[in-house]
Amino acid sequence: MFTFSYIWLFLLLPLPFLLHKLTKPYQEARPAIQTPFFDELVALSGQKPGSGSIVRKQPLLRQIIASFCWVLLIAALARPQWIEQPLVKEIYSRDLLLGIDLSGSMQTEDFTSEEGKKIDRLATVKEVLDEFLERRRGDRAGLIFFGSAPFIQALFTEDLELCRELLKEAQVGMAGPKTAFGDTIGLAINMFKESTLKDKLLIVLTDGNDTSSKVEPVKAARIAADNNIVIYCVAVGDPQAAGEEKLDEKTLRDVAKITNGHYLWAGNRTELEKIYQKIDELSTHEIETISYRPKRDLYFWPLGLALRLGLLMHILRALKVKSLNF
Repeated sequence: MFTFSYIWLFLLLPLPFLLHKLTKPYQEARPAIQTPFFDELVALSGQKPGSGSIVRKQPLLRQIIASFCWVLLIAALARPQWIEQPLVKEIYSRDLLLGIDLSGSMQTEDFTSEEGKKIDRLATVKEVLDEFLERRRGDRAGLIFFGSAPFIQALFTEDLELCRELLKEAQVGMAGPKTAFGDTIGLAINMFKESTLKDKLLIVLTDGNDTSSKVEPVKAARIAADNNIVIYCVAVGDPQAAGEEKLDEKTLRDVAKITNGHYLWAGNRTELEKIYQKIDELSTHEIETISYRPKRDLYFWPLGLALRLGLLMHILRALKVKSLNF
């Protein structure tokens, strides 16, 4: 498609004509010679004498070339461009929402890393999710951090590296010391409201010991099921722990069952592999994005032609081509 970036510059086209009409011609006073045989000189020259200033008219061909050069210069300033067809990129993606528990109980050291060192629950979550996000290339992920209350850390995005960085910066207690598991499910329901996807998946990594939700996790799970949201509960903690550090396996299993999801324990690497397999079975949705439309500047064509015509006109004037009335 051909277009001009600054098409309004064509409003300057009548400027030379307006200057010619609205301004006075250049005047130059010259001394006159009085002779007693003036009439004889006029008769010999073949000209008619007149009074006042004389405006010399430019040859017609020179006027045409000068006018054409002016049009070409304005066209070059208007920046003519050829816009190519848009480059369309189609992406097939899944929307995955991750809920990460940052409550005080997540600092309990009841896990062993791959190197054999004792690590806390949050470190285990980071280890599991970092590997998970690395394997989800092409999908979109959203992050919810929750403690005493849930909050959105990242909306659905294809920038999984950003999600990994945000996850690395997560600290125990940054969302409050308690656990609002049920409210987190409620926030996830709101995030999925605008989604037209058939498969809506929430993966929650928590010990499940809800201590501050306004809505019980099981009730929130029923509402999620009504909205076609599947919840995978990844249990983080020691099943033998007691008190506030206790792993509430029953609640996590119930939530997963109600939503037709799955319950897994973060310490079992073989079980975690099932998450990846199940996600790969989910349907994808097509996202069409227009990256950009290539543009090619063409200003050098009218500019080059104007310069050549101007140069030609001056060459002909210098050569005094009378046959062309220059």
